[in-house]
Amino acid sequence: MEIINTIALITINETLFVQLISFLIFLFIINRIMLRPLKSTMNERDGYMEKIRLDIAAAAEKLQSMTKSLQKKETKARNEALGIQSELEASGNMEADGILHATLEEIELIKDQNKAKIDAQIAEARKHLQKESQVLAVDIMEKMLERRLIP
Repeated sequence: MEIINTIALITINETLFVQLISFLIFLFIINRIMLRPLKSTMNERDGYMEKIRLDIAAAAEKLQSMTKSLQKKETKARNEALGIQSELEASGNMEADGILHATLEEIELIKDQNKAKIDAQIAEARKHLQKESQVLAVDIMEKMLERRLIP
């Protein structure tokens, strides 16, 4: 038996070719069994992820268009509400003016009625005072003259 003293890690002999062929067969088998299915799964996953990205972009675009549409509708509704509010304010102001005028007329009517009542009371008080003043005048004259006056 021959002892080979070599310090090198790899020696070039017939086992190298057998190992090389075994390694190539191993690579072929691994490629068929593991790497191809793994690559196809990765490609499917990439396709699925790309589809999801496109769906997200489409949904974001749809959301943006819906948001713009809602903003337009909101602006339109606000403008209509402002128009209705101004109409209601004008109507309320007109109604308030009508109520105010009606109240002022009612106040004038009550004032005229009260003035008529006061004038009637003053006239009656004058008549009553005139009668009393005549009686007082007669009493005063009787006391001053110290005799009785016959009316």
